[in-house]
Amino acid sequence: MSTRSVRPAEDDADSPGLTAVQAALAAEHAAVYGYGVLGGRLDGRQGAEARAAHDAHRARRDALARTARDLGGRPVASNAAYALPFAVPDGPSAVRLAAVLEDRIAGAYADLVRATEGARRKDAAGALREAAVRSARWRGGNVAFPGLAERAAGADPAATGPVEAAGADGTR
Repeated sequence: MSTRSVRPAEDDADSPGLTAVQAALAAEHAAVYGYGVLGGRLDGRQGAEARAAHDAHRARRDALARTARDLGGRPVASNAAYALPFAVPDGPSAVRLAAVLEDRIAGAYADLVRATEGARRKDAAGALREAAVRSARWRGGNVAFPGLAERAAGADPAATGPVEAAGADGTR
């Protein structure tokens, strides 16, 4: 879900925790955008789940922005638009996108768990767990190691690659 360079400023370059926070923040920006797209294609129970997930990702995004500032960084900004990994014309594709978004968020939080300790690690582990549960709900099943599936040998990079930021001309 890396959407742009999330490298910290030169003076923060040796902070793996800040780098991981910025990467998770970028992933949350992309997830908020993605849920905005897919939410309009779902109704009933699934629509309610999408709205709840959208709200949860907005809250996590805001918390990560505060954390980046607390660590002395400038929070990575959201892009105006993101290129989705596939077209989302209907409900079934919206459900599939939700699962992909949650898998990618889980990956970002798995990295954050590895890069932090203490309360930040506990928060990141909680966010990883939440993403894994949402992914399992959307998918109708789970994976053995949420957040690590996209790093598995033989995984199709096109199916698990980042949601890319769209450039000003609408291209990646």
